[in-house]
Amino acid sequence: MQTVITLLTFSSAVLILSGLYFGLYPNRIGADLSRKMKNGVALNLALFVCGIGTLMLFSMQEVMAAAEVAQQTREISTGLGLALIGIGLPTGLATIGAGIAVSSVGAASLAVIAEKPEIFGRTLIYLGLAEGIAIYGLVVTILMLGKI
Repeated sequence: MQTVITLLTFSSAVLILSGLYFGLYPNRIGADLSRKMKNGVALNLALFVCGIGTLMLFSMQEVMAAAEVAQQTREISTGLGLALIGIGLPTGLATIGAGIAVSSVGAASLAVIAEKPEIFGRTLIYLGLAEGIAIYGLVVTILMLGKI
């Protein structure tokens, strides 16, 4: 398990360092190096995904084998399950509504800013109001979770 974590950390560090290097020195990227980098990143990403999967598999087996966890689980009844679904609905529906509102308000804001840049502050207020819908849904969910 420690070996998998070490390899994941090393692969993440290599990706970050290579990105920083080529971000600072973009003129050193040639056609041959670009192809090699793409292959290296693809290989690193594949190994990273396999490592995360392995880590999840080992962690799951370790948790499932713990006797304390099995004793602390709570029986979930149909009523509790339906209550949890009902509690999650405000956040889900509010974020969908906020996404729809932000998409239309954002497109209109960009069109107005292109013509009149001095209205930028007002358009931000409208975007904030549209995004507030999601926050209201989250607040309602948190309040309802306190009731269980």
